[in-house]
Amino acid sequence: MSGIAFDACDVLVVGAGPAGMAAAVAAAPSGASVVVIDDNPVPGGQIWRDGPVASLPSAARRWREALARHANIRVRSGTRVVAAPSSRELLLEDAEGATRMRWHKLILCTGARELLLPFPGWTLPGVTGAGGLQALIKAGLPVEGERTVIAGSGPLLLAAAATAKAAGAQVLRIAEQASFASVAAFGIGLVRWPGKAVQALTLADVRYRTASRVLAAQGTTQVESVRLLQGRREVELACDRIACGFGLTPNTQLGQLLGCALAGPGIAVDALQATSVDGIYAAGECTGFGGSERALVQGTIAGHAAVGEAAKARTHDGERARWNAFAAQLHRRFALADHLKALPRPDTLVCRCEDVPLSALSACTGWTDAKLHRRCGMGACQGRVCGDAAQFLFGWTPPAPRPPLVPVRIATLAGLAASGDARQ
Repeated sequence: MSGIAFDACDVLVVGAGPAGMAAAVAAAPSGASVVVIDDNPVPGGQIWRDGPVASLPSAARRWREALARHANIRVRSGTRVVAAPSSRELLLEDAEGATRMRWHKLILCTGARELLLPFPGWTLPGVTGAGGLQALIKAGLPVEGERTVIAGSGPLLLAAAATAKAAGAQVLRIAEQASFASVAAFGIGLVRWPGKAVQALTLADVRYRTASRVLAAQGTTQVESVRLLQGRREVELACDRIACGFGLTPNTQLGQLLGCALAGPGIAVDALQATSVDGIYAAGECTGFGGSERALVQGTIAGHAAVGEAAKARTHDGERARWNAFAAQLHRRFALADHLKALPRPDTLVCRCEDVPLSALSACTGWTDAKLHRRCGMGACQGRVCGDAAQFLFGWTPPAPRPPLVPVRIATLAGLAASGDARQ
């Protein structure tokens, strides 16, 4: 009647990254009907993102094959969550139209997004996030011969550099804001996780510098050079591309919309990965970032718990504790220094969608004030980029999520309204 289809399942998994795939595979042997939805074309999430020039690791292929082996798992790729029109129901949209999906148990595996902090010149063509550069290269972006500088914080910088070099880019510098002491302590601590130690050695690069941060991207119509502060020494490098990311921020919007409590930046969960809302579980980076191994074990626990297999879920407690300890080291050793708050100048745009500079926000009392009087967060990203930046720069509480969670076709909203229970 409204052009919206109706569907139902026992277990609905939102997100097909490592956590989502593990959750679905763990739940499937129970015989429950499992639906996995994801906005990417194929399962894998951001860490195992596929594309024309992507080289998938064997683990990604194994988990895809595991999904395919279970007849009771349906994977709906290219599908996004728009809203939660009623209890235990989500409104979904894909290329074909909209669907109201009823669920008995829900597992949130919504991952994380890259934290981008504003600095002079960050809006120039040629500037991306570090993870963003990886995604673009996997999607087919030609970077062969390009002089590239990678900056920010965290192990993702080395992974991005490896991806860029494999695609033929000339990586000039990898600038890590953490101190040498912090990075060295992290490296020494990897003896507890031998696989990670081997991976770190594989990604090691002589162009890596600690206590180093971006000061400005320079150019007229595109990036032409970058200024970096290395310790107390300022250097300038001519370059064609800058990839700058400062870690990850959990995607908690859907969880918050459903009423799930937060613990720090991520969704709060108990020993069975259950959230504060009955029937809803969460796993992976949306509970706090910590790598694919942590996401896989959390997803496995959540999948078993969602189908009533608490005993099986608890057999993975030790493995989860091990990877939680690794996550804690990541957070501690790569914590962002306060001096990064001084990166933007008064005329540096914080909200790129609405062209709102730092000077326009400095006198605002909080996010609502900035949104109402400066239009910060009113653009296409709906505050996902500038909201995270403002939280770091000013300590503002991020805006509460409201439906629709993503840009959506008018026909979907019209059909939802016609059914008489659209949320205002």
